[in-house]
Amino acid sequence: MSDTPDLGPVPERVTVEAAQVSRLIGEQFPQWAGLPVVPVARGGWDNWTFHLGTDLLVRLPSAAEYARAVEKEHRWLPVLAPRLPLPVPVPLAKGGPGAGYPYSWSIYRWLDGGTATVDRIADPVRFAADLAGFLAALRSVDATGGPRPGIHNWFRGGTLRTYDKQFERAVAELAGHVDVGPARQIWADALDARWDGVDRWFHGDVAEGNLLLHDGQLAAVIDFGTCGVGDPACDLAVAWSLLTADGRQVFRGRLSVDADSWARGRGWALWKTLVTCSYTYEDPEDAEDFASARRILGEIFSEYAGGQSSSVSRGTARSL
Repeated sequence: MSDTPDLGPVPERVTVEAAQVSRLIGEQFPQWAGLPVVPVARGGWDNWTFHLGTDLLVRLPSAAEYARAVEKEHRWLPVLAPRLPLPVPVPLAKGGPGAGYPYSWSIYRWLDGGTATVDRIADPVRFAADLAGFLAALRSVDATGGPRPGIHNWFRGGTLRTYDKQFERAVAELAGHVDVGPARQIWADALDARWDGVDRWFHGDVAEGNLLLHDGQLAAVIDFGTCGVGDPACDLAVAWSLLTADGRQVFRGRLSVDADSWARGRGWALWKTLVTCSYTYEDPEDAEDFASARRILGEIFSEYAGGQSSSVSRGTARSL
């Protein structure tokens, strides 16, 4: 019998409308009643996100599973924020069920910036160094009492074996659609790579949608719903999804990532990318997401092949 937790079915999401948010604000926070409520474009999956006036943000979990993160964010973001070199969201108020909405929810100060897409990053190497510096600072925060991996963050910070069944299903489904030949070896290496067992803080979803730019430079990190303490290798997946080859080297060096941690990080990137491919390869409406996932898969495979070649070369040199 497997000793890894069952991730369960995809959460059943509720729909939230702007008028409903306005009623919640009016009922629970009259000081902000009357401010316009406008949906945020591409506001994410885990939360429904709305502008409240010009300076505030309302985030409402879209399912019961995602609502588990609300208490965590209110407890820990005020602790983390002063210790980090870039702005992060700090909750201003916590709302409760009402107006037909069933979960706890939050109001934050709006953090301005553009999404960190590849084409918007002004200097990829500086961006990689800045991101590594942020993650190094996050890892250095005392992890005592921090939230361990669990349903609240979909077991980020835990073992990759949690996702083994998802990986196998994705590989089987994608056979003939993408080159999954190297995937099994990369995955096996990631599962075999050891963690030192020291709990460290991690963000849990370091991706372009949660990294904000100003003038092409990293300006803020948002959405800590999957944060926790444990193995921080999950935060390394961004090295393949967003960074250039040169940036990846700088990122790894700045964080002093050992070979086992790098292998686990590559495994996180592979799992996420293959699952994305399996969700998007059939639907023409998802063609852009599928193309992006295939690009990332290519980065993972080529970087892994290059590392293997370097290892073989070094081994040959030693044998001579």
